[in-house]
Amino acid sequence: MPTHLTLQAKYQREIVPALMQQFGYANRLAVPRINKVIVHMGTGAGLKDAKFLEGAETTLRRITGQAPVKTLAKKSIANFKIRAGMVIGLKVTLRGKRMWDFLTKLTSVALPRTRDFRGLKQSMVDRSGNLTIGFREHVAFPEIKSDEVERLYGLEAVIDTTAKGHDEGLAIFKHLGFPFRSR
Repeated sequence: MPTHLTLQAKYQREIVPALMQQFGYANRLAVPRINKVIVHMGTGAGLKDAKFLEGAETTLRRITGQAPVKTLAKKSIANFKIRAGMVIGLKVTLRGKRMWDFLTKLTSVALPRTRDFRGLKQSMVDRSGNLTIGFREHVAFPEIKSDEVERLYGLEAVIDTTAKGHDEGLAIFKHLGFPFRSR
């Protein structure tokens, strides 16, 4: 038996029983779980620059291992020089093995490599128990080599859970090893 558990195996073997005891669940299926991870980036600066969009798409593909989907503007907004149907962002929805691989990479590599990182704020977990993490620079991810970077892209990762509230969501993420600041 391997001594190193994957994050998914750790969730099944250790975290589910701990959450059952902590919140008094009688059934394993009632325990909150992670549904999906959505990684997205806005292309505000690259609305008219095709190279920016191409670079952002390549970056997101490298980080997630999946082709991103272009998000389009629903309405025209003159102040932002946006027309309906323009590409305003890119997103990737991760589920299953890719989701667990991304979460492992996020907790063990990307967050510690983030510049001036002192832990996640507990307020980053919303009332529904979902966690949103923003990155100013994409170079925190191991797939990106800093000497090849021409332009920095910001991105955001939203981790969607079935938790019923802030406390349940926070408990899941703490058990998974997300580094939260103490209040």
